Amino acid sequence: MADYKAIRGLTIRTIAGDASPIVIGDIWYNSSSRKIKGAKIVAGSWATGGNMNTARVTLAGAGKGTQTAGLVFGGYTPAPAVSALNESYDGSSWTEEADLNTAREALSGAGTQAAGLAVAGYISSDSALTEKWNGTSWTEVGDLNTARRYGAAAGTNTAALMFGGLNPVRALCEKYDGSSWTEVGDLNTARGYIMGGCGTNTAALCVGGNSPQIDNVEKWNGTSWTEVGDLNSARRSNATAGTNTAALCMGGTGPATYISVVESWDGSSWTEVADLATARYYAGGLGTSTLALLAGGVKTGAAGANDTEEWSYSASVETVSFD
Repeated sequence: MADYKAIRGLTIRTIAGDASPIVIGDIWYNSSSRKIKGAKIVAGSWATGGNMNTARVTLAGAGKGTQTAGLVFGGYTPAPAVSALNESYDGSSWTEEADLNTAREALSGAGTQAAGLAVAGYISSDSALTEKWNGTSWTEVGDLNTARRYGAAAGTNTAALMFGGLNPVRALCEKYDGSSWTEVGDLNTARGYIMGGCGTNTAALCVGGNSPQIDNVEKWNGTSWTEVGDLNSARRSNATAGTNTAALCMGGTGPATYISVVESWDGSSWTEVADLATARYYAGGLGTSTLALLAGGVKTGAAGANDTEEWSYSASVETVSFD
């Protein structure tokens, strides 16, 4: 007969106390309390952040990896006018920075607060323009191969991915190497109207989109797109934050209404978490799956909003029960 040691599986680490830092999913044996402990996800929540200086919709953002150092640019103001405005966020307030060289809306963004990328969009027609941000100013760089608007982007300002968009609805995907764009593997499902995009140019996520709205999600592995777990709520004009293994899908518009529903992605499936305080679409999303930011957009009674919502989602230590 096999002994317990041979069949019990992997061991867990033993420490004299609790793990630090806490990582969701971790499990350990606390030798001081003589209990098995684990890091459990607790309910996330939304809080009010600082208002942008200028209300707008169909804007883009850079800073997918942090909640306290973001950049939003372009868009459409309630005036109405296509905008070149650029604002940075420090965790509590927005500051106007140097404008884009070319005002546009329905553009896509990638990169960070100090090294952003503004891609495509709509001026008086669909655009292939790309601009790179160095923390101080924008510089025009190599154009996309195919002009478009309402697409999505992922990555950095030297290694980015641009996918989907209009007009017409496209499945096209292009990769940026810091100077020029190259067409790579298409999405399985063509889509536009600003779907969510996050991750890197070798590991990206494409979420929702289209008209009528879809719940379809695809993951990029550097070579091709694969369909993965669907959203619980079909939507378009949604925002995302995070990576292709840990993401957040925020807001959007459904078949008949604005959406406040937020969903969290763990790499295989989506789970509904706490709703936005205000349903909205065409907003700018930044940050990670646990610390995110949503700014501006269209909401009931406001053609263009300037308010910001901040998402916090953490772990707590729990004693593992075998009851």
